[in-house]
Amino acid sequence: MKIDLKVPSNLDEITVGQYQEFVKVQSNTNDPEFLAQKMISIFCEISLSDVLNIKYSSIVEIAQHFTDIFKEESPLKTRFEFKGIDFGFVPKLDDISFGEYIDLEQHLQNWDSYHKALAVLYRPVNSSIGDKYTIRDYSIDENHQDLMKHIPVSIALGATLFFCRLGRELSVLTLDSLARMEEQKQKKTLPQGQSLGENGPGINQYIQLLKETSQNLMKLQDSEFTNVSPILPLKARKTK
Repeated sequence: MKIDLKVPSNLDEITVGQYQEFVKVQSNTNDPEFLAQKMISIFCEISLSDVLNIKYSSIVEIAQHFTDIFKEESPLKTRFEFKGIDFGFVPKLDDISFGEYIDLEQHLQNWDSYHKALAVLYRPVNSSIGDKYTIRDYSIDENHQDLMKHIPVSIALGATLFFCRLGRELSVLTLDSLARMEEQKQKKTLPQGQSLGENGPGINQYIQLLKETSQNLMKLQDSEFTNVSPILPLKARKTK
C-alpha cells in the first residue's frame, strides 16, 4: 500500500498544536516504537493505521529526522506574519501589566496552555517605525489564543529559550548581589582585625550552593521545555 507522506523539513512546518499533542502522548508512554508511530502520525498528519503500513526502516529514518530538527536552536522572533496579521513580541517586558504577568506565569508552566502564553507575548502590531513598534493592548481573547496553536512551533521554542536564558541570567545576578550584600554585612559586624575568611565560610558555602542549585534548575528547565523532542533508540532490524 502506497502512503502519500509529507514530512516537515524544519520546525517552521510543525505547529504549536501538533507539538502540544505530541508532548501529551510522550508524557504518557515510554515505548519508543509507539512514540515514533505517534510522532509521524501527528507531524505528518496521517492516521496511525497508515503509519503501520510504512516500512520499519523508513520509520527509523523519519524518527531520526525529527530528532535532528528538534535539536536545532530556534532564535527569538520579535515579529512574524501569520494569516495576514503582523504579530509583535511584547516590546518591553518591564512594562507589562499585573494581569499580563499573572497570565504569563500561569500559562508558561506547561505545554497544554502554552498557546495562551503566546497570546500574551505576541499580539497584532498597531504601528511600526523602523525597528520600533507598538502592539494591541492585552485582553483575554479565545480566538487569539486558538490562533496561536497554528503558528510554527519554532516561534514558541524561540520564546521558551529566551525566557530560560533570561531566568538563568537574572537568577545568577540575584545570587551575586546577595553574596556582595552578605560580604558587606559581615565586614560591618566582624570584630576589628578579624577577616571575613575566619568567620564566613558557612555563608559563602551557602551562597555557592544556592548558585549551583539555581543553575541546575535552569538546566532542568531548558531540558523540560526545549528538549522535549524524542531521542528514539530505534535501530534498523536485521532481516534473515
